Amino acid sequence: MNAQPKRVAVFPGTFDPITKGHLDIIERGRLLFDELVVAVGYNPDKKVLFNQQERAEIIRKLTADMPNVRVEVFTGLTVHFVRRIEAEVMLRGIRNSSDLQFEFQVALTNRVVAGVETVFIMTNPDFAFTSSSLIKQIAAMGGDVSALVPEIVVEAMKAKTAAPITTDDHLKETP
Repeated sequence: MNAQPKRVAVFPGTFDPITKGHLDIIERGRLLFDELVVAVGYNPDKKVLFNQQERAEIIRKLTADMPNVRVEVFTGLTVHFVRRIEAEVMLRGIRNSSDLQFEFQVALTNRVVAGVETVFIMTNPDFAFTSSSLIKQIAAMGGDVSALVPEIVVEAMKAKTAAPITTDDHLKETP
């Protein structure tokens, strides 16, 4: 009797920072595959708060109780990473129609250029408006992002920035 090949998927992203929406995709995606690799990428066009290793370590802590999830960092084209680790597909989360349009174009290109398939998961509606860029902007302005990211991320953001992340003291009236 032949053993079924292991179904491996890659969930790539910058994850700066990882959000509750990302974690929802990881939790649901890991149920669809034998192994889910969260691939922390480098994008030279993005200004990041955390370096790749810091992002990967945060994600490792958040997924420590998920035995079929592993976290890796990579540089270069995502499809090259997917092929190198012999994964079958890329997993992508879709928040809205704009995401779908962009991701559809990328998925078709990845299939034609590299033979890599993409599986889409619709985001939980609670996280449909969430983006890492928006979270960083809110935090930089002193806003509370604790509803959007796990507590470990809130603490890491506090440690990285001089401005408070989860307080609104600046809005209180002064006597």
